[in-house]
Amino acid sequence: MNQIEEKTENLSLPQADDGWTARDVGIALAVFLVIIGIAIGAFFFWQSRKTPPVEAGTVAPDFTLPLMNGGNVSLSDYRGKVVLLNIWATWCNPCREEMPSMNQFYQNMKGKPFEILAASIDTRGSTDVEPFVKQLGLTFPVLLDSNKQVNGMYQATGVPESFIIDKNGIVRDHILGPVNWTSSQAPENQLIQHLLQTQ
Repeated sequence: MNQIEEKTENLSLPQADDGWTARDVGIALAVFLVIIGIAIGAFFFWQSRKTPPVEAGTVAPDFTLPLMNGGNVSLSDYRGKVVLLNIWATWCNPCREEMPSMNQFYQNMKGKPFEILAASIDTRGSTDVEPFVKQLGLTFPVLLDSNKQVNGMYQATGVPESFIIDKNGIVRDHILGPVNWTSSQAPENQLIQHLLQTQ
């Protein structure tokens, strides 16, 4: 057998039982590159749609929601007032515990440039919200955020979650969980009193 024949024998294509073929490697590499491309594209798409968190010092996103009793209300309607935006739900026990103190606080603040906007994320809207409001005797404005518009805009992670917004529409505090709003020692209460006196 001459040298040319030996080299030709040595260069014969590998069989299926010899492991990966050049074609298999090419397909695997192509799939890998497609996956990497999709991941990179998804990352940049997500980054372009990502909004900065709504925290102290940021402008409070404006919104318009229906009121439980009819009509619509926008956050911008209350420019010049300190606003307590509370995101809540009827099925949330901490919300139920917080609401009476919030209602008492609202009554105590009558006549001051202050407003509470309580946005319910209950998907059935007034069907669930109205009996809850009547049962607790709530008197502050209750908004219906059934599609979680405000919940999403403010990137709320749970309920209850509150935002204290100053007279110029700037978020001054972001509060996770319930607060005893009638306690004069509560830092949230003190912040609201401070904002009313200084702006």
